[in-house]
Amino acid sequence: MRTLLDLLQIVATAVTAVGVILVWNQVRLTKRQATTTFEDSLSKEFRDLTKELPSEALLGQPLAEHQQLAHLGVFYRYIDLSNQEVYLRKIGRISDETWVYWCDGIRAFLALPAFAAAWGTIKAAASGAFEELRQLELEGFKSDPSRWGGTPSSATAPSTP
Repeated sequence: MRTLLDLLQIVATAVTAVGVILVWNQVRLTKRQATTTFEDSLSKEFRDLTKELPSEALLGQPLAEHQQLAHLGVFYRYIDLSNQEVYLRKIGRISDETWVYWCDGIRAFLALPAFAAAWGTIKAAASGAFEELRQLELEGFKSDPSRWGGTPSSATAPSTP
């Protein structure tokens, strides 16, 4: 009788352990899915912004001054979104895989003539804003904001143009 009780206790312990592992795995999968959904929403916001820009800007051609000024608000929202993405990486809300793509994309877009011109204008006009993006640029887009440490700054309160 004692052996049967011992065996039942061992089985119950094993079943509990398996249950805990299954729950942990489900929580992990749910968190990964939530992160992916969140990242996808930011990617959609990026795509929506780029639809508002002239194709010349996206193809690496400089814009005429009147076009550049006419679209400065859209460029501003792109800069704000990029800064928010850097900030979100800094606080651990963006996955490693996604960050590699986003960082490369931010670097590539800011190198395009129309984006570079807008970023220069915005940096000069908003000297205290976009600290995370400024830091990433200063470090040659090579550092990982998740390793910066420090306290949240400008991205916590998105700016308006």
